[in-house]
Amino acid sequence: MKYIVLGLGNFGRALSIRLTALGHEVIGVDNSMSKVENLREKITHTVCMDCTDRDAVSSLPLRDSDVVIVAIGEDEGASLLATALMKQLNVKRIVGRVVSDLQKTVLEAMQIDEHIHPEKESAEKLAMRLDNTDIIDSFKISDKYSIVETVVPEKYVGKTLREADLTNQYKVIVLTTIRQRIEKVNGTTEQKKEVTGIAKSSTVLHENDILVLFGELNNINKLIK
Repeated sequence: MKYIVLGLGNFGRALSIRLTALGHEVIGVDNSMSKVENLREKITHTVCMDCTDRDAVSSLPLRDSDVVIVAIGEDEGASLLATALMKQLNVKRIVGRVVSDLQKTVLEAMQIDEHIHPEKESAEKLAMRLDNTDIIDSFKISDKYSIVETVVPEKYVGKTLREADLTNQYKVIVLTTIRQRIEKVNGTTEQKKEVTGIAKSSTVLHENDILVLFGELNNINKLIK
């Protein structure tokens, strides 16, 4: 996949390096030549430009990119302006960085539904989520093992964990499942999640249930795909 990362501060830098390591094409953009030069050998492409300049960013291959991540954090105004430009230029998928409640409100008003909050979500976690859209959330335990949340694959819907036999097939452990349901609260529809408890061999996997898995990431990816 092709990614453009606008802003190469600590978060944007870490995200760009991780996405490149996962085998993706990454264009890192920043108005600081020193940051751009520092990453020149570490990611696919680097560009020094003002991310709030419409003419400048229009020269980027926005239409050919799968995701544009606005990772600018030092200047909230510049971050919002760059995000607005991406929206105006019809970028198909935009992930916006959030550093305040007000900024989140503005992004939602722009209909930018995907947000990152670096204080809550690490670059490693976001890279994993971008790399595999079936991953809802993840937590890295060590260099080898992770805990990952993912929706139950369609082929296992209706089966028990004994029948699915995920541990023997993929060498992963199902810690629990999470039931998702829709409820109406004060006239509005809300999605509720309910942890079903410690997974048992008799646990039945329902459509839209979330599996909480423990194992090596490459084995978890085999299960998902």
